[in-house]
Amino acid sequence: MSAKYDASNAARGTMPGFVDFHSHLMPGVDDGARDTVQALESLRAFAAQGAATCLTTPHFDASLTKSPPAFTARMGQFEIAWAALTAARDTYRVSAGHAPLPTLARGVEVMLDDPDPDLSDPRLRLAGGPFVLVEFPAMQMPPNAQWTISRLRQNGWWPIIGHPERYRNHDSQLTVLARCRGAGALLQVNAGSLLGHHGARARTVAHALLSLGWVDYLASDHHARGEPATGRAVALLQLRGAPAQRLTVENPQRILAGEGPLPVPPLVAKEARSWWARLLRLPPR
Repeated sequence: MSAKYDASNAARGTMPGFVDFHSHLMPGVDDGARDTVQALESLRAFAAQGAATCLTTPHFDASLTKSPPAFTARMGQFEIAWAALTAARDTYRVSAGHAPLPTLARGVEVMLDDPDPDLSDPRLRLAGGPFVLVEFPAMQMPPNAQWTISRLRQNGWWPIIGHPERYRNHDSQLTVLARCRGAGALLQVNAGSLLGHHGARARTVAHALLSLGWVDYLASDHHARGEPATGRAVALLQLRGAPAQRLTVENPQRILAGEGPLPVPPLVAKEARSWWARLLRLPPR
């Protein structure tokens, strides 16, 4: 298969039992679902692709943990939205031809605008366990990002860096990201990045990470617009021999159990190499 394969033309893939732990479905609290109607439409789309569980992760600034009034206000917004979402899901009636909606759980996507946040509130962590979904400000990885990762690990939390392929300041050896992995970070690639939804560079880096065996999870980062990219990404991964089951089912399920991910073998297909060899400047085999 040529590297020019257009995944948008692939059949819609399904992966029964997958767990999506990065989405923006809480109504009205960030740039995701506008209301419960839009959130339910997204849950129906997830169900059609085989999702068993969806964790909704609204945006949260780490600095709020240092300001009790601001923290209380923001979490109050989340509580109202969460109550509305779960009530809408619980009262939803399965109609002919529609699968039951996925189970819901919650967390947040922590913007690390403060390098040493207090994440002791279980609502800030994925399903209340030890894992926390994090991102860095302005789509730039700080040169000393591994220090923040180390601090989080020392405090008992296990950071999962969301969409690392989208950061704009990677060097040709992905040096800072490698340091973060060495400090204990796990990596979650966006399904849409594999399809080019976030641009050619993000797609290149996403395939580079798969080829290096650095990707622990695949998730949607769905913002309640259109259908989740997971199905088409799964179809593409299966076509190229990548372990889609481990990336979308096995390892995300382990998050819910409080367990670290199983190893994901590098994707060594020749067609993948053409996307990432230029980035890493590696010689041909």
